[in-house]
Amino acid sequence: MKDFNFKVPQDIHFGVGSLKKLPEILKENQSDHVLLISDHGLESLGVVAKVEKIVKDAGIACTSFLDVVPNPTIECVENAVKTYKECGATSIVALGGGSPMDVAKSTGVLVKFGGKVTDYEGLYKVPGPIVPMIAIPTTAGTGSEVTASSVITDEARNYKFSIISYEILPKYAILDPELIMTAPASVAASCGVDAFIHALEAYISNFATPFTDAMAEKAMELIGSNIRRFVANRKDETAACAMMLGSTFAGMSFAWAKLGNVHAMSHPVSAYFHVAHGVANAVLLPTVVEYNALADRDGRYEKIYNFIRSDKKPAENFNTQMLVDEIRKLNKDLGIPSSLSEVGVKEDKIEAMAEDAMKSANVMANPRATSVKDIIALYHKAM
Repeated sequence: MKDFNFKVPQDIHFGVGSLKKLPEILKENQSDHVLLISDHGLESLGVVAKVEKIVKDAGIACTSFLDVVPNPTIECVENAVKTYKECGATSIVALGGGSPMDVAKSTGVLVKFGGKVTDYEGLYKVPGPIVPMIAIPTTAGTGSEVTASSVITDEARNYKFSIISYEILPKYAILDPELIMTAPASVAASCGVDAFIHALEAYISNFATPFTDAMAEKAMELIGSNIRRFVANRKDETAACAMMLGSTFAGMSFAWAKLGNVHAMSHPVSAYFHVAHGVANAVLLPTVVEYNALADRDGRYEKIYNFIRSDKKPAENFNTQMLVDEIRKLNKDLGIPSSLSEVGVKEDKIEAMAEDAMKSANVMANPRATSVKDIIALYHKAM
């Protein structure tokens, strides 16, 4: 067994109604003014107002920045930084899915250390801890509440870049399943599949360890058994709890094992064609899983198949095509498009997307060695 290391440095609170613990956490950090980073979608659902009320009722000032968009841009981060400085905030609350959390992490870096967001692009360029940040996910999900990365879109380059550093891990996370029970079915589906892919890619990663395997297996068990019933009925509390925990465990897994070609390829799809991250991942998944089959080890593909199959009977005479077909069935059941062309991807951008995909560190984690020609072929196949 190869050497590895891991740490779980965060303070995580899980439970229905656990949002009420927010003021207690803020007071522990001597924070008297919060910048709440979220989006107008959650504002329209009343979730932003709910959090604002909890904070203000505790005697803590709260300023909200709600101009976060999917695939957030450099400009979005710069505007959040300006708001933080102008209002005199002393901590950040990130409320939402991956986009608000990505903005919050990058904002936390810039208000503490200055400079431009691109100064921190890449691995481990953040020099120390950022300002106190509490992550409150409203999707299950990105797992961003427990991951050490912030993904931002540089519109000038049509490129999604990552800031990766364990210094940007949120100091706290509040996992309240009530908050994901308001999600539309389409959001629950795309985010849920994204969470499953986090666990799947971490599980087959070149950097997988016994720790990441444990997190990934439990995540796939929880999500695979509950994603269909959760999309069918978001008010199903048992399914919501399972999805919330599954998403967080998947995040813990890929924070240490990294991901793979699905995520390397999905970022350019989102950057060029503004496809939602979870949808892009889900569409690419069957094609990449089929490609990676040659590198399957220890029967992991069969285990993944048993986690997601709808009838839950043990597999007999398993083969790779059974897993690929089951993934396609899951996507169809959840209303996710079956090809890149269905989400607006054009073939004339494939070579440029492939070049960008190869810049991702996730390609190194992918279990089957991959060249730019392989990525081009995979994009064409997924069309």
